Amino acid sequence: MNIRKAEISDSKYIAPILLLAMEDIIYKFIAKKDYAAAKDFLEYFIERDNNQYSYQNCFVAEEDNEIIGAVNIYNGSELKVLRSPIVEYVQATFNPEFDPEFETQPGEFYIDSLGVNPNYQGKGIGSKILRFLIAEYVHKNKQTLGLLVEEENPLAKSLYLKLGFKVVGEKTLVGKKLDHLQISPN
Repeated sequence: MNIRKAEISDSKYIAPILLLAMEDIIYKFIAKKDYAAAKDFLEYFIERDNNQYSYQNCFVAEEDNEIIGAVNIYNGSELKVLRSPIVEYVQATFNPEFDPEFETQPGEFYIDSLGVNPNYQGKGIGSKILRFLIAEYVHKNKQTLGLLVEEENPLAKSLYLKLGFKVVGEKTLVGKKLDHLQISPN
């Protein structure tokens, strides 16, 4: 398995994989529970520069020239700027009242979403992607990584804790209460 920075041509493969991790949130963004519309929304932003979900902020895991996993990560201090095009689009297209909470902040690189193709789940792909990010950001570049996990997802939380993340608080995002975890350089 190879993990690399995403390219614009990867967008159509990244969207359905990341949507696995954020389906409910995107449904709240677009104000309807419509998988095709949610995938199109996400792909629209992944294939564009300078926004929260841009391919520029993604890594992909591939095996035999197939993208089997993807992760979206960015500097928390850039969230307001990166989210701006998304908020403007959602307000103009779906929900004029849209004003989501900030799920990250300066001082951490935020793992916004991580997904694995369903055909490859349960094979340690997500763990390998997380270990790659920890090696790259925490050990090599001495940065703090942060992420949010739903209280109803104890398996994911258990994995994060096993990899060295620690609970540092709680956050709310589009009405959902989430645990905020971080891992920092020693």
